[in-house]
This record gives sequence, structure tokens and C-alpha cells, in this order.
Amino acid sequence: MRLTLRIWRQRGPEQPGTMTAYEVDGISEDMSFLEMLDTLNERLILDGDEPVAFDHDCREGICGACGMVINGQAHGPERTTTCQLHMRHFSDGDTIDIEPWRAAAFPVVKDLVVDRSAFDRIIGSGGYVTAPTGSAPEAHATPVPKPVADTAFEHAECIGCGACVAACPNGSAMLFTSAKVVHLNVLPQGAPERESRVLDMVGTMDAEGFGGCTNTGECAVACPKGIPLQSIATMNREFLRAARRAPR
Repeated sequence: MRLTLRIWRQRGPEQPGTMTAYEVDGISEDMSFLEMLDTLNERLILDGDEPVAFDHDCREGICGACGMVINGQAHGPERTTTCQLHMRHFSDGDTIDIEPWRAAAFPVVKDLVVDRSAFDRIIGSGGYVTAPTGSAPEAHATPVPKPVADTAFEHAECIGCGACVAACPNGSAMLFTSAKVVHLNVLPQGAPERESRVLDMVGTMDAEGFGGCTNTGECAVACPKGIPLQSIATMNREFLRAARRAPR
């Protein structure tokens, strides 16, 4: 395939960016989207130009490192991560617009790379279970009902890619935060810190400058792991209950 790529190029956080057009050919439909960008970068390097910077790591749809807006859609036309998007979903002669995540809380570092450390700070404020160190407890010591385990596993699938924020017209991180809160709050191991966890994580999310949720549902549509929109409502109930019981 021969394609026209219009890619956001930006040298640094404080410098202006612009969409730059490139022509690439010899693209196989079996290539992943990132392999297609690798092909472009190889040519740019051979020509003495600066390669396009983009995040990637495992390239297996697990780590959440890769992420870009492709033709206006977070991760592109398929509900998957960018690394698992294949070129068979495009046609010869297509023009593809490629941009970084757009959100105030995700400042651009360079080209398609954004700083998602705001997610790390949300996790650091409560996305864990405090437990004494020592040997692992007996697996059957704390029974977990099957429905509870299923809910925890469903929300634990969140890989923190940021597609929910990029897809949301408000730049909200409610789906990400709710996935991390619900994952732990439904488990008996997370019960002792249930209230402080949701208050601290929502407070940190707001402090990081993410937008408010207006239930447009775009976050759940873009999520490559299928985190349900209902998790936001669950977290809201947890938050209201915790806020009422919090000392004033």
C-alpha cells in the first residue's frame, strides 16, 4: 500500500507543533500500525531527518504504553491498542492523520509522546492495598465470592493507556480512576482502606487537571479492554458514601 501520513511534529513541550505530511509505500496489510511507523522512521533516518517519536513497549496490547489518535479516534478504527491495530483496516491511497493524546493533564513531550505521569500520581494516592510484609498468605484464607472476583478481574484489566481521556470531550479520567478504585474496593483485602482510597484518588484526579465527567460514554467506547461505563457510577456511589462519613 501507498499511504499519506499527516503526523503531529513537535520538538518539545514548550515549542509549537504542526501537522507534517509524509508519503510511505511498500506497506503490507499484515504490518501493525507501529511497524508502519517503524518503516517511515527507517526512511527518515536514512534521509538524515529526525524520526517520529512515539511511545511503545511490549507491542502485545498489554502494557498500555502505545497510544495515539488516528483519524480522530483514540487507538484508531478498531477497539484495540495501537500496537494491535493492523494495516488491513486501511486502504491503498488513504490519508491518515496521527496525533498525540489531547488533554491538559497529558502535556506533549515530543511528537506523539505525552506525559502520562498524572496516572501514576493517581495510583500512588490510593491504588494499592496496605499489607504487612512477609510470606504470602494461604490462598483460601480469605474467601472471595465468584461474582466479586469477576468484577475485580474485569476492572483490573485496565492497562492505563489513556484512551479514555483522549476520547472524552472533557478530558476526564473518571473511567481510569473508577477501574482502579472498583478493582480494589470490591475485594475483602481492599475493604479497610475503601473510603480513604476513593476520596484520595478522586481528589488527586481533580488536582491533576482532568475534566469532569458528563456521561457521554466515549471513554468506554474507546477503551481497548472494555472497562464498563457502569464503573463510574459505582465509584460515584463509593465517593458519596465516603464523603458523608469523612470527619469534617
